[in-house]
Amino acid sequence: MQIVILTGESLKGELVQNGTEPSLECIYVDSVGEMLKHEYADGFVDLLFEPTNERIKALKGLLPKPVIINSVIHTLGMLSADFIRINGWPTFLASGLVEGAASESQKGKGENILNQFRKQVCWVPDITGFVSARVVCKIINEAWLAVEENVSTPAEIDLAMKLGTNYPYGPLEWAEKIGINKVKSLLEHMQTHKSTL
Repeated sequence: MQIVILTGESLKGELVQNGTEPSLECIYVDSVGEMLKHEYADGFVDLLFEPTNERIKALKGLLPKPVIINSVIHTLGMLSADFIRINGWPTFLASGLVEGAASESQKGKGENILNQFRKQVCWVPDITGFVSARVVCKIINEAWLAVEENVSTPAEIDLAMKLGTNYPYGPLEWAEKIGINKVKSLLEHMQTHKSTL
């Protein structure tokens, strides 16, 4: 199986952290234009997805091949029901379990591709933030509130959460790894757009 992947080094490392199946051929590219040059591949993964009209149109040109996008905030309802959406934020892609949303006709295709990276897919509703990013971002928000209210220091809060909950990172450390702007954008989006199932 030949998969074209648009990614940076850190997300690439998380994607292949568990190894890959021997039959998988990965073609790594650094732009959508490069991705489009491989239209005969078996599938496409855009881990650097940005929801611009130009990007969406270009990726739609690769259909009906499976197109997986890293889109935590923007749902398929906002983009295209033909895509397969995953939570590929930094740190979330490293585990063997990946949250995804897709139409029934796309789920098997998404599983087939992600299984090549030794990842299992947990299909969740097509809502902003999936499940884990929503919860983690709310915890991050509460941790920042605790810092602002002088409850404790950032280092103490991170240590307490790692020891008390066995999280891989403390909430403030996690915010840095994910990216503060991503956390802020998700929280703002959840505040202004109510998710419905």
